[in-house]
Amino acid sequence: MAMIAIPRLSAPALDLGRLKAALAAPALRAAAAAALFIAAAAAVVVLLGPPGPAPTRLRLGGLMAQAPSAWRMGLHPQGRFKVVEDVLELTDPASEIEPAEAARQAAAAAPAGVALPQAPISGFFAPGPGGPLPIIAQDGRTPFQAYARPFVSNGRPKVALVIGGLGLNARSTQAAIESLPPQVTLSFVAYAEGLQGWIDLARAHGHEVLLETPMEPVDYPDNDPGPYTLMADAPANETAKKLEWILSRASGYFGLTNYLGSRFLGSQGAYDGFMGAVRGRGLGFIDDGSASRLTGGGAPRASAERVIDDQLTGAAIDQQLTQLETSALQRGQALGAGFAYPVTLDKVARWAGSVEQRGYQLAPASALAAKK
Repeated sequence: MAMIAIPRLSAPALDLGRLKAALAAPALRAAAAAALFIAAAAAVVVLLGPPGPAPTRLRLGGLMAQAPSAWRMGLHPQGRFKVVEDVLELTDPASEIEPAEAARQAAAAAPAGVALPQAPISGFFAPGPGGPLPIIAQDGRTPFQAYARPFVSNGRPKVALVIGGLGLNARSTQAAIESLPPQVTLSFVAYAEGLQGWIDLARAHGHEVLLETPMEPVDYPDNDPGPYTLMADAPANETAKKLEWILSRASGYFGLTNYLGSRFLGSQGAYDGFMGAVRGRGLGFIDDGSASRLTGGGAPRASAERVIDDQLTGAAIDQQLTQLETSALQRGQALGAGFAYPVTLDKVARWAGSVEQRGYQLAPASALAAKK
């Protein structure tokens, strides 16, 4: 069974360590253990919103082997939470979102000039072992140029945002695509089911797209971004193989962004190898600030100067957005990053609706990228 990594959570997160200790306690009854588990899983639902038709899956890391024999009986078989082998599934059977069909309808209904061309674009891909891979066209044009949202500066300070963690939760993904203005860049989890449909829907609404690349954090393997995580000390051929799988998951993205990666991006050698592959494919790399001190690579680059929802409250997000404007005023441009939490989407939509009235230009992230 394919397993999907859950985005990092900034506010009350699921504490698997506490859950593990609880399940290991011999005095804990099965019903109580189940209740604790359901409460913890519910925290994920509260933060990410109700799951969509494709179940969100959370690996339990061997916890089931330590659970009392009757523990599963405490989970209602018809409930929202289901445990299959060592994987928790969060489902919403009532949801019937079909991103591929929605993308076709959105593209047909979009005003002229809003929808971006449907991917893949001829000349910018070649067949790969797992799907189409981005390539530089024979005339020298790159997938970065082909898939980035067109942008013309009006001379005002530019502000850009990347909203990530998309594709895991159908409702939050659809909300981000439909509620945010097309200038906001969206990034999608490579492990997401139905990934191409979501990217098609985002582009039909005018959003340029990044693909999230799982990278090794300093606390790996306690914090594991999944089976295709790029490892800092891995041989070059292993990194290339994993990256090829990630790139072949879908088409239509202009570049990559990192998911975690504090250790991977702390290694100049790992970064150089990664950027060589990015450059060779004609892509860009937009990071969440983790690689802001790194230079080189020869591909379009930009680093977010702040994650706007590190503190998951409306007031804190408003403050971060205000500081983003201040930075743009001082330096001419500023890039922020965030996740598709409901409060983030609400605050960004409100902010984006009035930011240009305050003298700024809302720009896609690609417009702030430059070769370093």
